[in-house]
Amino acid sequence: MSTETAKMTNQEQEMVHLTINNIPLAVPKGTKIMQAAQELGIDIPHLCYHEDQRIKARCRLCSVEVVGKRRLLAACSTEVWEGMEVHTDTQIVRDTQVAILQLMLANHHKDCLSCPRNQNCDLQRLCSRFNIQHSSLPSVCKEEPRIVTNPAIVRDPSKCIRCGRCIRACKDVQGIAALTYAGRSSDIIVTTAYNKPMETTDCILCGQCSLVCPTGALVEKDDTEKVLDALQDPKKHVIVQVAPSVRVSLGDAFGMEPGAIVTGQMVTALHLLGFDKVFDTNFGADLTIMEEGTEFLDRLQHGGVLPMMTSCCPGWVSYVEKHYSDCLPHLSSTKSPMSIFGAVAKTYYPKAAGIDPKDIVTVSVMPCTAKKFEAARPEMGREGRQDVDIVLTTRELIKLIKYVGLSFGQLPETDFDSPLGTASGAGAIFGTTGGVMEAALRTVCDKLTGKTLERLDFQEARGFQGIKECTLEIGGHTLHIAIAHTLKNAEILMEQVRKGISPYDFIEVMACPGGCIGGPLQSGGGQPVGTTNAVKKKRMQALYEIDRNLPVRKSHENPVLQVLYRDFLGEPGQGKAHELLHTSYNAVPKEYRF
Repeated sequence: MSTETAKMTNQEQEMVHLTINNIPLAVPKGTKIMQAAQELGIDIPHLCYHEDQRIKARCRLCSVEVVGKRRLLAACSTEVWEGMEVHTDTQIVRDTQVAILQLMLANHHKDCLSCPRNQNCDLQRLCSRFNIQHSSLPSVCKEEPRIVTNPAIVRDPSKCIRCGRCIRACKDVQGIAALTYAGRSSDIIVTTAYNKPMETTDCILCGQCSLVCPTGALVEKDDTEKVLDALQDPKKHVIVQVAPSVRVSLGDAFGMEPGAIVTGQMVTALHLLGFDKVFDTNFGADLTIMEEGTEFLDRLQHGGVLPMMTSCCPGWVSYVEKHYSDCLPHLSSTKSPMSIFGAVAKTYYPKAAGIDPKDIVTVSVMPCTAKKFEAARPEMGREGRQDVDIVLTTRELIKLIKYVGLSFGQLPETDFDSPLGTASGAGAIFGTTGGVMEAALRTVCDKLTGKTLERLDFQEARGFQGIKECTLEIGGHTLHIAIAHTLKNAEILMEQVRKGISPYDFIEVMACPGGCIGGPLQSGGGQPVGTTNAVKKKRMQALYEIDRNLPVRKSHENPVLQVLYRDFLGEPGQGKAHELLHTSYNAVPKEYRF
């Protein structure tokens, strides 16, 4: 062990003794006051602090009194020391916290009843905690219009409290830095470069900013009214598909344990909402694997462009179009599971069900705000109609369930409808980083060897490392694989691709941390607000549990999918399958176009 390592180990083991509100405790050296207080079950109020972000200490709402110090200290940024005496509930502390909240309210548009974050707003929650029913200060809030220029993210400057969470998420996690501070002193604002619409900047509409925003300054575009209107139209046949990660995050909003698998209750709830058919996006994921796996094998065996990169994440695709357009030939032409499902739902399904395609409304429930953008792309439709008509985030589905008044936890379990509700375990794990690659490998290995391999779990693809890589010997081929999540990590791989020095054959990228399983600074910009990285891990394990418990775990062994190819699509990657299930992407010049 090196001297430096030994020194770090000793420091980790060194304990510091202190008191908080006269309660003694010992914590490791380097612990912040806020973390120490949590050990005692004390929640020090805060807004700019987030446990998965680096410390900002901007809002000062977490101010505490420390014996021997002439001024209050920020609990989020101050490390404990031996013999420290902390008080979190003295009169001066409370007066300071109330004053800070009053100042925020004076510069905040107080239309709580119409705000998308009503009853799920950190500022609202803290005002209730401190019994602040209205601001005692005159309002200085400017009446600024909501900025609705794209199908995914809505900005409301009048709700911004300048905490900087969104800036940190965009810059530190994604490496995009589309949001920044502008102005000085009381005129400081959070905005984009030159206050341009988000979609005309480097933004890829991933929604990470909306996940960490403590108020309603950044939210997904609400399409719930569109869905309700469609459900009330007797002429419309409304179907819905649900992404894999939604079923392991939806329960959080209804008091269930993090990572609870609520597939059956979710299907029942969707039927009770009025959907004519409830289908599974995992079926689309199985189709994606058939097409993407076939495409990869063709490139591998016939000198195609390598490394091939997955294309099921819309934020990642936008990133390549905007930042690495010279590398577009490396992207798989296979559509995402959502868009593949939409194409089948508007072609094969109407014929099978005897319904006019014009009467079908396809709704998708996704963990991702960027899916709203994807559904609106002209490439994702035909004959003047989009394959997916409406995209709801998980948060919007929660809103609908609560609106109808369903007791979600008490609902009976029902199965997805046929014929597009039967999926393999490979489709289920699409919701987590590495899942697409692992699902693809299960099929690629069988196709390369001509045998049914017993190996189903590729542990090399699992886990939360920013970049995972492995080498596999399969059917006489040596495959070099890489998996990245967050665009900051993807940039490392893309620079290798751009320079022509990438050692890989196949690369998977998910724009959001952890994939689609959701929470702030985690995956899935449309997932429930208020989750942490610890919850994300439980959701990941839940998806692997779903996979383990399904009778079919390889996409190409899905019996319903086999019938679809036999009776409708033909051979994977050819003819009708290629026409419906593949697309192309375009470079976006510096003067970005929407």
